[in-house]
Amino acid sequence: MIAQQANKIFDQAIHDYHVHDYIDHPIDNPYPASTLEHLLYLKCWIDTVQWHMEDEVRNPDIDPVEGLKWKRRIDQSNQERTDTVEYIDSYYLNEFKNAVPLPEATINTESPAWAIDRLSILALKIYHMQIEATRQDASPAHREQCNQKLNVLLEQRRDLSASIDRLLEDIHSGKKYMKVYKQMKMYNDPALNPVLYTGEKK
Repeated sequence: MIAQQANKIFDQAIHDYHVHDYIDHPIDNPYPASTLEHLLYLKCWIDTVQWHMEDEVRNPDIDPVEGLKWKRRIDQSNQERTDTVEYIDSYYLNEFKNAVPLPEATINTESPAWAIDRLSILALKIYHMQIEATRQDASPAHREQCNQKLNVLLEQRRDLSASIDRLLEDIHSGKKYMKVYKQMKMYNDPALNPVLYTGEKK
């Protein structure tokens, strides 16, 4: 099942990042570039790096100039994240190109890749909540509260994993069909963001 494979790769990427725990440490993707595994590892690596960027920018004592630098890096990371999700959807569009939708086939509320995107974020939440649930310098109440949240996150991952596998099975069997819309993000595009194409300052 793809969800089980994806969860394993996500856990691997998160572990590999935290060996150095350094935002600018270069990725060393262990999977061949033409594979789905490569895209899944890349996707979670981007998410993990961005997780720690988001931590940095929320420092209440951060210098405003430094904060703006982080914000722009986060914007760039969001674009890379979106691009990677769309590459994963392209993989599945090709994978199911010969699938014939049944007359009663329906479209899903999200594409396979955007569901997998949520699975990657869940892996990060689980990793960091596990740390909080076992942090010895925190209060017992804090650890217990985080342990309860961890159990919910683990249940959520089981449910989402099952839903992703069912979605892929349904597309393969023709019960559902894929229809992918590009995200068309506008804020990074100098041709679409008025502040960028007019030079307007607010």
